[in-house]
Amino acid sequence: MDLFIHNFLLGVGEITQLSVLLSLLAGSLIGILVGAIPGLGPAAAIAVLLPATFTMEPLAGLSMLLAVYCGAWYAGAIPAILINTPGTAVAVLSTYDGYPMTRRGQAKRALTIAFTSSFVGGTLSVIALTLSATLLAQFSKKFGAVEFTAAILLGLILIIVAHKGRMLSAIMMLGIGLFITTIGLSGSTGTVRYTFGSTGLLNGIPLVPVVLGVFAIAQALILLEGGCQPQKDPIDFPKPDKSTGIDWQGIKSVFGFPRTLFRSSAFGIGIGILPGVGEFLAQFFSYNSARKASKDPDSFGKGNPEGLIASETSNNAVTGAALVPLLALGIPGEALTAMMMSVFTVHNVFPGPRLFSSQPDLVYGIYISMLMINVFIFITLLSLSRWSFLITKIDNRMLGIIILTLALIGTYSINLEMSNVWIALFFGVFGYIARRLGIPVVPMILGIVLGPILEYRLVQTLVISDGSLGILLDRPIALGLFAFMLIIIATSIFSVWKKT
Repeated sequence: MDLFIHNFLLGVGEITQLSVLLSLLAGSLIGILVGAIPGLGPAAAIAVLLPATFTMEPLAGLSMLLAVYCGAWYAGAIPAILINTPGTAVAVLSTYDGYPMTRRGQAKRALTIAFTSSFVGGTLSVIALTLSATLLAQFSKKFGAVEFTAAILLGLILIIVAHKGRMLSAIMMLGIGLFITTIGLSGSTGTVRYTFGSTGLLNGIPLVPVVLGVFAIAQALILLEGGCQPQKDPIDFPKPDKSTGIDWQGIKSVFGFPRTLFRSSAFGIGIGILPGVGEFLAQFFSYNSARKASKDPDSFGKGNPEGLIASETSNNAVTGAALVPLLALGIPGEALTAMMMSVFTVHNVFPGPRLFSSQPDLVYGIYISMLMINVFIFITLLSLSRWSFLITKIDNRMLGIIILTLALIGTYSINLEMSNVWIALFFGVFGYIARRLGIPVVPMILGIVLGPILEYRLVQTLVISDGSLGILLDRPIALGLFAFMLIIIATSIFSVWKKT
């Protein structure tokens, strides 16, 4: 307990720095803005901001990106509830009950319920992050090269399995990402690979231009094309609620469903910790469980507040949980945490078990930052809920021009080389085509991030075992991870076979 208090005070000292607080507030406002704009989402915003965070202190940069991440997840409910168009992909289920409430004249009540549910889920996820990341980091001290190799392979399997119905596409994109990491000088042997005589490729293909291309530039092209316009609806656009102040009854109504709140939070936290799975599965389980346990299941999808609570609580409970494998094992579970990992590495800070003993001030600063982010976003959204509909009316093509401009400036500013701009443009077109074809791009990004780590750990494993991979099955933890992998693969194959 004394150690926890000591580390907590160190975190407080870090988070109270002016640069960290300003980054946190700016990121929260940006996150709210991008989340409330249909078709934009946090990935593009984080990709654009990524180069700027490299010049900040690690906690300031991470706080900004985390705030954008959380703010977008909160604000995605705004257009979902008001105009039946999710601001972020994870807000799809929020349209089921949120929009019918708007049509009944309960727009402000629906927004208040969504924001309060998000706050509960986000806060509980921070508590889970604080407890589980530390415990997992303690456990992972038993991990060597063999165990880390098995854990990364498990993460890759989960990434593929998470894309149900598109597994072949996910395997292909993951393979492309892993291949990209082999370009340039090998970190293990110094061998030149796949450069085709180009000196510009000796250092490999950097992550940031790829991220900016796949997420920011591709999104800008889609917005410029006009393919993400909010859907039309026969009813008039909602007018601002003339009532003043905070809807306290809306907040109180959320806590009238404690089982739904905590069950949905548990789904979000439990599934969010698993690399590659994410909030979609958590939302699905949460919403369906709430409907089955409800006394009035037929009202779900017709404006039942409990359905909105289940959806918003679970997707925001994922935000803190997704950081657990990143901080404890150094394994990002999704594209957004993969981008955050680059902020660590650019400052020569490497997530994993040693981070908790070497830099507890940074770790606990992240915990406190996440808590403050949830509080600030919650208060801001409640205060502005009666005018929140205005954000949804921003023209998509104007957004596309702004994003494209910022992405190109950010790419060039990394090291003032045009080669990064060409890489970003290439992957921007690649990402645009992939999205239009329905091919997932996240597996490629995770492949680029995890590829070098997998290669490094695998080489270590081969050195330890004199070239034999049999050692992967000789260690109890590694054997357990491989057994889990086989169960997941067998279950997925059986599921596909059952549908055919």
